[in-house]
Amino acid sequence: MRTLDDLDVKGRRVLVRADLNVPLDGETITDDGRIRASVPTISTLLERGAKVVVCAHLGRPKGKVNPEYSLAPVAARLGELLGQDVAFASDVVGDSARSTVEALQDGQVALLENLRYEPGEESKDDAVRGEFAARLAGLAELYVGDGFGAVHRRHASVYDVPRLLPHAAGGLVVAEVEVLRKLTESPERPYVVVLGGAKVSDKLGVIANLLTKVDRLLVGGGMAYTFLKAQGHEVGRSLLQEDQLDQVRGFLDEATRRGVELVLPVDVLAAVTFAADAEHDVVEATAIPADREGLDIGPKTRELFAAKLADARTVFWNGPMGVFEFEAFSGGTRAVAEALIAGDAFTVVGGGDSAAAVRKLELSEDGFSHISTGGGASLEYLEGKTLPGLAALED
Repeated sequence: MRTLDDLDVKGRRVLVRADLNVPLDGETITDDGRIRASVPTISTLLERGAKVVVCAHLGRPKGKVNPEYSLAPVAARLGELLGQDVAFASDVVGDSARSTVEALQDGQVALLENLRYEPGEESKDDAVRGEFAARLAGLAELYVGDGFGAVHRRHASVYDVPRLLPHAAGGLVVAEVEVLRKLTESPERPYVVVLGGAKVSDKLGVIANLLTKVDRLLVGGGMAYTFLKAQGHEVGRSLLQEDQLDQVRGFLDEATRRGVELVLPVDVLAAVTFAADAEHDVVEATAIPADREGLDIGPKTRELFAAKLADARTVFWNGPMGVFEFEAFSGGTRAVAEALIAGDAFTVVGGGDSAAAVRKLELSEDGFSHISTGGGASLEYLEGKTLPGLAALED
């Protein structure tokens, strides 16, 4: 895979596919982690005298212009982080984009409007996607793929454009791939994976693949209740995927067969309703009342998970242990994060809600070896799938 060092960028227009898909409250960015992660590659190109044209998506406008998903607030924040103005084009490949790019001088940067305003970006029709890719590629002379959070998508900006221009991987993508290779090819042991989040169905492939690689698998969050039900326990009104029970029973049998230690919650915070101020009690995970729903792992489970992480040499964590957005039910996620920070393992936070939780709970990001910018991409890589965006960069 070519890197920035393989490109002569001085005086040339470089199209950078970044991942700037940040959460917004109106026009206020509530977590700028992905923007900050994009800065090193953009800064390097600017320092080398490139004319940098950044493209990215935000949300799911479904091929239509929707001001709710404009990248204008992102342009302002990117400018603050770079310490220079970021010219903002009000379209993607139209008149504004062309005039904005043409006005760039060496060492200047522009951001195009949301890629997903254009139907061709996500089209499953190769011809439609290719036509849009050609227009996008026409804005630049070189391409740098640095949007790791999108490399698992066969979208025009990550899959088709690099096939039309001399290209290289940005620093963020290179770093993400190095970490994932370490997790899959040569992990130090014990190798422990912590999985949480809402649904087992979102992680079927990765669980199946990880059971062939890990020493220990800790399961929390909403998905734990399907595991508990598969063991024959009642879970009250907790999140449950009935249609996944047979699959989960297969995982339990496979873990036993392979000698993988699969650890489930032993107690939970069971609430009367799904609300930040809901009345709740600590109950045994095997005895959740019929009128209660589990919203976080309990104190015994927090101690158990911390103990199971204490001797780990490699840890991958994806998915919160509870509804961390509610203060009362954030303790389990915090406990896992703090256990990782306290240990000596190579620790990878697998993007998505896990990364958001680290920042929301105001934990030190420096306490982890790596915080991924792409939860979905990380999981698909660990599942063993080919990521279209990475394949395009390797060509």
